[in-house]
Order: sequence, then structure tokens, then C-alpha cells
Amino acid sequence: MLLELIITNFALIENLNIRFGGGLNILTGETGAGKSIIIDAVNMAIGERADKSFIRTGTDKSVIQMIFRSQNQHLIKILNEKGIDLFDNDIIIITREIYNSGRSTSRINDRVVTTSLVKEISKYLIDIHGQHAHQSLLYPENHIDILDSFDEQKIVALKKKVATKYYELKELKNKLDELCGNELERERKKDLLKFQLNEIDACQLKVGEDTDLLSEYNLLSNSEKIFTIMSSSYEKIYNGDGRYLSIIDGIGNIIHELENIKDFDDHIKNMYSMLQECSYTFEDVSRDIRNYRDNIEFDPLVLEQIEKRLDLINDLKRKYGNSIDEILSYREKIYFELEELENSETIVVEIRNNIDKIKIEYIELSTQLSSIRKEISSTLEKEMIHVLEGLNMNKVIFKVNFANNIDQVDESIFSPKGLDKIEFLISTNAGQQPKSIAKIASGGEMSRIMLAFKTILAHSDNIPTLIFDEIDTGISGRTANIVGEKLAIISRNHQILCITHLPQIALMADHHFYIEKNSQDNNTLTNVQKLSEEDRIMELGRLLGGITLTDLTMEHAKEMINLGNHFKNSLK
Repeated sequence: MLLELIITNFALIENLNIRFGGGLNILTGETGAGKSIIIDAVNMAIGERADKSFIRTGTDKSVIQMIFRSQNQHLIKILNEKGIDLFDNDIIIITREIYNSGRSTSRINDRVVTTSLVKEISKYLIDIHGQHAHQSLLYPENHIDILDSFDEQKIVALKKKVATKYYELKELKNKLDELCGNELERERKKDLLKFQLNEIDACQLKVGEDTDLLSEYNLLSNSEKIFTIMSSSYEKIYNGDGRYLSIIDGIGNIIHELENIKDFDDHIKNMYSMLQECSYTFEDVSRDIRNYRDNIEFDPLVLEQIEKRLDLINDLKRKYGNSIDEILSYREKIYFELEELENSETIVVEIRNNIDKIKIEYIELSTQLSSIRKEISSTLEKEMIHVLEGLNMNKVIFKVNFANNIDQVDESIFSPKGLDKIEFLISTNAGQQPKSIAKIASGGEMSRIMLAFKTILAHSDNIPTLIFDEIDTGISGRTANIVGEKLAIISRNHQILCITHLPQIALMADHHFYIEKNSQDNNTLTNVQKLSEEDRIMELGRLLGGITLTDLTMEHAKEMINLGNHFKNSLK
């Protein structure tokens, strides 16, 4: 259930906090007061595309926050898998911040999340029927998805299998097109792959070779500098330079002097021993330096060969990868690609056999899926007729029409959804054959048809909160009364938020909110206030009589509210 909606700096709204209750929440107000803005804000909060144009002028960002209470175990499991805990064991807070830069941030219980996750969990919390949602019924290609949604758990696993087989077929057909395509292009590709293979193989690359060569290059190119420093170091350690003793001779003299006094004190003896160790170490180091120096060879030819080898490897890197590993991986890839092209006839036969095999599997799975859909459609037809009759469409016939999805040459069109082509047909008058909803239904009938769909879907999916924005389009009189009663009935098991301009629907409110637009200090702001019983009578009178409220209008409004309360009490 939606407990609270908080909107800040969104379009005409500066600060808005609406606390909804259970049952039927009605929102009314003058045209242009901002009723649709609230729906826009809710849509963005639950993951629709963020639009920075809604940020209130003069502010940096808009914030929309929705607080829900839910104990849906499947939803809780999804959140737990994402590391998101519920507040107080059943509270879920969805927050959307939209910035002037165009960036937006979504949070669930203070954890930053993706909009896709918000959309995923929102479908377990709320369902919105906006002013234009009924248009989805006008396009038959949407009907298969609407049908599947009525018993999704029953077919979801099978639908995934069908989709998997479809994409396997698509991939194989693409492969077949590649192999059976333009002969000249195929030969060109073979020549290119052969050239690339020969170029890589001729280099006889070894993993890590470039690193070793670079080290050797650096050593050889600096051999003169190394020789000079090594010679100087050896002289300083072992021979000295004429003016100064060598390091070894200097240490030897100190050792000789300490030898005369080392027995007077243990500290001196320790220093004597340490200097002896140093002397041995310097002897070893000087010998190593001399040997290293004597083995230094500078061969310009070797250096040139290394340079050429590195240039060759770098040239291959520019063409085939950033490292020797990547070049060798690319080599493996094109080797198998060339092998396929050279053995294309054998591979084509194999692919065609696989296509035939997977086609059979796809058709079998799609046939099973179609069979389950027909079972679902039979139940849907009965429920839709029952609900529509309750909405004053007494002679209605509703059918789910199944046809083979075929092209212009009677070939079956495969799709990820199976082989079915589904369309909803309806007849709203006695003696009239069911036809496409788009051709038959008026605006008022379309609103009731969508209300019927939403009613059945809400029960099957157990969606706790339903929002209807102008579900009353095109209806009036007795039909409006019936729609109001239907909403009241649904609201006994679901929380409903309904934006309306009809008194026949507003009178059924368990909680009534009035949306108004005020101008002050050159600013126009939208506000919402919850109406008391007395205020409800005034608002219903406005809906009945317009600007001028007569005593008769007010009495009529009061009587309507009493009738609404009587009807709601009869539902308990």
C-alpha cells in the first residue's frame, strides 16, 4: 500500500506531502490545477525516463519520494538478493532525484539502485492507468502481452524456452547467410584471413618476448654508460685513484689499528668483527663488478636486430592487439574462421540440420505455449464479460482471437513470443459480430474495457495499489454510477487512487483530496488538501453545479454522499 507521496520542486509543485489511506482515494480539482503533474511525478519515481524540464524554475533539482508498506515475499526476496533491507520489516521507500544537468538518481531505502531495479520492484507495488494507457488496446500487437500478463507464472518458464530457441535459430540463420553469401566477398575474406595468419605465424611470437627484448635493448643501448660506471666503481673499491686509498685498503687500515685495542672492550671487538665482514663483502662485490665489466660487449648488429624485432612486434600490435597474448588470441579466432570458410560446404549442411532440428523444437514449444494461452483466454473471456456486464455493458461479447502468424507467402513468422497472433475482439451491441476493439469501442467503452482489464489483472497479480487517471473519460449518468460502484468494490481488496471529474465516482471516496492551483508573489503553485466531510459536500456540489452552488445543489451533494456511504457499508 502507498502510505505517503512527497514531491519537491516538481513543475508547479514546491512542497507536497500526501498521506493516502486504504480503500478508495479520490483526487479532484479544477482543470489545469495539476492533477496530471502528480501522475507524471509518480511515473518518474517508479522508473520512467527522467525529464529535467519538470524541475521547478529557479531550483536545482526535483525530488519524488514514495513510501510503501508491503509484505510481498517475492518482492522481499528480490530486495534481499540486492542487499536491501526493509525499514521496520515492511516499509519500502523509493526516491528519485532529477537534476538540472539531466542526471538522475534512484534509491530504494537509501541504497542507490538502477532504474531497472526500481521498475522491477514497482510492478509488485503499484499499477498506473494513465490518460493514454488505453491506447495500448488499439494495437493488436500488444494484445499477446496483455493476455500473457493474466497468468504469467503459468507460462513464464515456457516463454523463456521459446525465446531461447528463437534466438538460437536466428543465430544459426545469420551464420548460414554468412557462409552462403556473396562468393566473391567470401573469397576476398579468405585471402585476407590467410594473409593475416601468415603474417602472424611468420613472426613466431612467444608470450613475454617483447618484455625480454625491451630489457635487453635497454641494456645494450646503455652498455657504454654501464661500462664506465662499473669501471669507476671497481677502481674506487679496489685500487683507489692515486690521491685516495681504495675502499678496501682504507677498511684494511682501520681493521689493523683496531686490532691493537679490540681486546680492551667488547664493543670495540664487535666493531672490529663488523669491519672484517665489510672487508670480505667489498672483496666479493669488487670481484663481481670486475667480472660484469669485463663481460660487457657492445655489438651494434645485435642492437639493430633487437630494434627490428621490436618494430615487427609493435607493427603486429597495431593491427591485431595490444599485447602478444591478444595477437595470439586473434590468431586462434581467424584460424577457426578461415577453417569454417574453407570447409563451408560441410558446415552449411551441419547448420541446416541444426536449423531443422531447432525448428521442430521451437514449433513444439510454441504449440504448448499456444495451448496454455487458449486455456488462459477462455478464463479471461468469461471474467471480462462478467466485469463488463457489471459496468453497464449488458450485451457485450468478448473474444480472444487466435490466428497463425504468417507472412505474405503463408510462411509462419517465428518470434520470441511464439507462433500466435492474438487480437481481442468485442461486440457491444446485440446481434453484432465481435470485431477489433479499435473499430468498435467508443471512448467511454474503452475506459470501461481498460477498467475491466485492470480489475482482473490486479486480482491475478495481487497488485496492492492501483492508480486510475481519468478512467471516467467518455462516460456519464448511470454508467458513471456503475464505474464508481465498481471502483468502490475493488477498493475493498486494493488501495485505489483515482483522479476524476465526475461526482458519481467522487461520492464513493474513502479519502478525498482536492488539488488546487494558487498564484502568489508572481508564482503559481499546486497544492493538495484532504477534505473533511463538510468540505466533501462543497466539492461534490462544485462537481455537480459548477461555480454557483445553490441550496438544492448542496442538498443533492449531501444526498449523493449518503448514498455512497450506504453502498460502501453494504460491502462490509
